[in-house]
Amino acid sequence: MSLPDRRDLIADAAISTVATAGLRGLTHRAVDAAAGLPAGSTSYYFRTRSALISACYLRLAELSVADVDRWEAEHGRPDPDSAAEALAALLHHWLTVERDRQIARFELSLEATRRPELRADLQTAGLAARSRAAALLAALGAPDPAAAADLLVAWTDGLLYDRLAGAMAATRPVPDASELTPVVRRMLTAVLSP
Repeated sequence: MSLPDRRDLIADAAISTVATAGLRGLTHRAVDAAAGLPAGSTSYYFRTRSALISACYLRLAELSVADVDRWEAEHGRPDPDSAAEALAALLHHWLTVERDRQIARFELSLEATRRPELRADLQTAGLAARSRAAALLAALGAPDPAAAADLLVAWTDGLLYDRLAGAMAATRPVPDASELTPVVRRMLTAVLSP
């Protein structure tokens, strides 16, 4: 396994560990076990817990951007009407198939509010998502793509958090893509307006 592949494997195992055991369960030993690697492997690549958390931030951003890129490759650059359906499908994917990844992302993000040394990598990860969103919104005709991307990312994070970890998350079923589409359509209309 090459060096980048091993780092991705470890970051993915760390993300999974956080999703199932929380940050208290994030240890080098636990990640070694989750990744199926010999003891000491995680600490070889990521010497400190902070380095491991930073790797999670960057990997989470990479995976989210890859999801958007895959969606775009499958659907092409949509018009504003079809974009609502496509984004709703992506949100549904994140609420179901990638549920654990999103939960880990929220928990890991909160850690940076208490540990200043983590903020730079969290910000780098956030900028990657916003940059990708801005490019898509520019293609859809947003008058200020950067501002529209900030709004869209914040709205998306709010919806994901509410449905996965919010006060009512345990009592409400995950909406399907057809239920999410009109909500997404309203948000896209708002961010694409001059």
